Amino acid sequence: MKIALVQQNYHIGNFEYNSGKIIEGIRQAKEGGADLAVFSEMSVCGYPPRDFLEFEDFLKRCYASIEEIKSHSAGIGVIIGSPAPNKDPRGKDLFNAAWFLYDQEIKAVVYKTCLPAYDIFDEYRYFETAASWQVVEFQGKRIALTICEDIWNLGNNPLYKECPMDHLMHQHPDLMINISASPFDYDHEEDRRAVVRQNVLKYKLPMYYCNAVGSQTEIVFDGGSVVYDAYGNCTHHLKVFEEDFQIIDTETKYRPVNKHLPVFTSASVLTPDQIIPYLTRRNNIREIHDALLLGIRDYFGKMGFQKAILGSSGGIDSAVTLALACRALGSEHVRAVALPSGYSSSHSVEDAEALSKKLNNPFDILPIQPVFDSFLSALKPYFNDMPFSVAEENIQSRSRGNLLMAMANKFGYILLNTSNKSELSTGYGTLYGDMAGGLSVLGDLYKMQVYALAHYINRDEEIIPASILNKPPSAELRPDQKDSDSLPEYDLLDKILYLYIERRKGPREIVAMGVDEALVARVLKLVNTSEYKRNQFCPIIRVSSKAFGVGRRMPIVGKYLS
Repeated sequence: MKIALVQQNYHIGNFEYNSGKIIEGIRQAKEGGADLAVFSEMSVCGYPPRDFLEFEDFLKRCYASIEEIKSHSAGIGVIIGSPAPNKDPRGKDLFNAAWFLYDQEIKAVVYKTCLPAYDIFDEYRYFETAASWQVVEFQGKRIALTICEDIWNLGNNPLYKECPMDHLMHQHPDLMINISASPFDYDHEEDRRAVVRQNVLKYKLPMYYCNAVGSQTEIVFDGGSVVYDAYGNCTHHLKVFEEDFQIIDTETKYRPVNKHLPVFTSASVLTPDQIIPYLTRRNNIREIHDALLLGIRDYFGKMGFQKAILGSSGGIDSAVTLALACRALGSEHVRAVALPSGYSSSHSVEDAEALSKKLNNPFDILPIQPVFDSFLSALKPYFNDMPFSVAEENIQSRSRGNLLMAMANKFGYILLNTSNKSELSTGYGTLYGDMAGGLSVLGDLYKMQVYALAHYINRDEEIIPASILNKPPSAELRPDQKDSDSLPEYDLLDKILYLYIERRKGPREIVAMGVDEALVARVLKLVNTSEYKRNQFCPIIRVSSKAFGVGRRMPIVGKYLS
């Protein structure tokens, strides 16, 4: 049997578009002589549909799309992902399902068993879990068909009570097929492939794994669909961060395409001294770079926007954001605006201008001093000659935010936010000022990762000037200001933040690793008292295992560690 893995980029709720892509994938599979075309989880409606699933009209369009796709299944098997109704009045009204179509008929509907309800996932909010399991017979093969999380319930501490493959093995399947929408983070691909391999070694069956690709708001799906033979060898690996298509003959023996991966890889065992090298290792940064480009491109493309604007300060964060945006959207579509105040150094404006000349993008200088002075004049009767403070600093930042948003509104731009995760973690930012924006590009990257990303962008030639890379980071909101006046040095800060946010280590555990107790208490307090700011922040392109946003839910008024 010849199986086509069709790795495609879908658009949530865009049924005509998604159906068109699937039908084109079926046509391509037929032309290649495939017997079966396999698409990813929720391919019909896009993943994750979230509360769209509560609308009857949305579900009717899913089912209408299945009918249309079914009409193209003459002579070829087709596996697609879509919600399916639960006909039992007990439990949730829907299943997350894999639909098996052949010869213009629905031959089988397989329900997902393991419904993730952690991090960015909330499937148990909408779906009922499978209660029975049946192989699908096709072309003389018995197929164990599962959906995404169904193959992750392994190890000594499984998250779910049922493992569908354990049930399906009683029916003597010949091969495993898993349709998935497994999102990217910079240490997930290795874990994902290790899980596929562990299933193969446990059940001694080959696996055909089809993953989604593309970005849906803040979530990036990296594709990387794979085929493993029954001996744990990876024989096919589809592209990452791109659509791809391959046909595999189940009767052909293929050579491994790479070396074995360990059964499990985990960043949870890192010591503090290993954290920064791990976060900034070249392979991680390369994948982050590609994920961010896809995230920017799809956010704009799927929202129907073409042009971006951002504040270009001459600092590292805005420089990296600008370089990525120009690469993703085209330099002519990205407008950079320098907004100097009386506290801005001349070299900052010069660095910003030099960067835009290198990137060949539109660049403007719009001084904020007159706006800042007008605010001070209006507030003078009420400030009672009190000394300069964070109030005056924030007025400058909000003046910049207002001017950038005005230009965005006038010319139809999306404002790209340039804050990094270190700043967002500690509240080192101004609401409605430098925290304004329609999309955060770097909000899931610690400062040290931003520097590493800048060096990666410069890997072939100097795009970001060395003067930007080498200067001490500063908000330039008061004389001689540096980030280190308010925060620990970033190489130390980022270690603590990573241990607390990604690894959920408490203060005692972090101190036991050799980090200063007073510093840990200070940093964790900054994180927890800044939740109200992050709650009002824009979507962040997710590249880590624990990004701010839908995957991290913390009380704003909680007292813990604050």
